[in-house]
Amino acid sequence: MDERLSAFGRLLDIMDELREKCPWDKNQTMESLRNLTLEEAYELADAITTNDPDEIKKELGDILLHIVFYARIGSEMKSFDIKDVIDAINEKLVYRHPHVFSDTKVADENEVKENWEHLKIKESKKTVLSGVPVSLPALIKANRIQDKVKGVGFDWEKKHQIWDKVMEELQELRDEINKADKKKIESEFGDLFFSLVNAARLYGIDPETALEKTNRKFTRRFNYLESRTMAIGKSLKSMSLDEMNVIWEEAKGFDDA
Repeated sequence: MDERLSAFGRLLDIMDELREKCPWDKNQTMESLRNLTLEEAYELADAITTNDPDEIKKELGDILLHIVFYARIGSEMKSFDIKDVIDAINEKLVYRHPHVFSDTKVADENEVKENWEHLKIKESKKTVLSGVPVSLPALIKANRIQDKVKGVGFDWEKKHQIWDKVMEELQELRDEINKADKKKIESEFGDLFFSLVNAARLYGIDPETALEKTNRKFTRRFNYLESRTMAIGKSLKSMSLDEMNVIWEEAKGFDDA
């Protein structure tokens, strides 16, 4: 415990010195750091997706630096400091985990999540969906919206019921495609995507992770197709789809390699 406190204290001291002596660090504001923080969050997400412990450690350090940086700026503004930040999260964690720090009983993880959402609304007097950041990517946002409303009981009684909704949205999309109304087609695509995200959630699948794995799988296969095509002295543009598909099937054999 002492080593951890010592390491954190050293980081705070380094941040203080950088803020006082480094021209770049001295000029930063919360606004100027915002996009850099988002970039660091995505870099951490990449490291987690590739299951690289060294990179995860490095990216967590970068995010921790940003937290300390914001707290230092907050202290200069006399708004808050790092102690206020830590005190706030400590109090929130204790308050929202009465099954750990009090005598509340819970049956499972789902009850924990439902209690969490109820306590959030109670403490802030905000609406159920007000805690979903506006700037979240649409796929992640859809999943968070559905997870939040589930916390207050707005969900399917049986998960298999979602498939009737998915098929309904698919048929509505087909109908609008036949009418060739682009605005309505866009709307129905959105409804279908939202239903598929809901289905993934109900079956315990994170849709963002699933789609990213498919993105990476497609990229691996296409890179193989491209490199094999170049190796035999051909161009993708000059090949037929059937010719490409032969190499594509080869690439699929390396998915589990």
